[in-house]
Amino acid sequence: MVKVGDSIPNVDLVEGSPGDKVNLSKELASGKGLIVGVPAAFSPSCSATHIPGYVSSDKLKNAGKVFVVSVNDPFVMKAWGATLDPTSKTDIRFLGDPSGQFTKDLDLSFDSAAVFGQDRSKRYALVVEDGKIKSAHVEPDNTGVNESAAEKVLGNL
Repeated sequence: MVKVGDSIPNVDLVEGSPGDKVNLSKELASGKGLIVGVPAAFSPSCSATHIPGYVSSDKLKNAGKVFVVSVNDPFVMKAWGATLDPTSKTDIRFLGDPSGQFTKDLDLSFDSAAVFGQDRSKRYALVVEDGKIKSAHVEPDNTGVNESAAEKVLGNL
């Protein structure tokens, strides 16, 4: 599983449409950043608690570039982002990992076929500095909202 000191995987994700590629290893090569991984866009915990905690946090500005990643397509992620941050006040970018390759390369996927139809991402938050993982907050049960909660992650920045 991903750990402190690891590099961000060199995998293209998608933002808004399949042709709009985003590579987080390049986006976060220098400076500070935060990657928040979720099992599914529009799922109850992701939509009601986890991501709204980041959207509403005054400490988010200390995180640098912020990305939410899910094993979903770019259209779902765009719609979800518009729902959670309709005025784009936070500059959080919502990215799809349609094949799950980014998630697999971080070793953060889990078998969720019974619920979501395919492997999905564990819930996590990765604090990044100059392309390297500075701290990793991964939910031990894959889907809870404790270790990766905004107040815990952003409180240490």
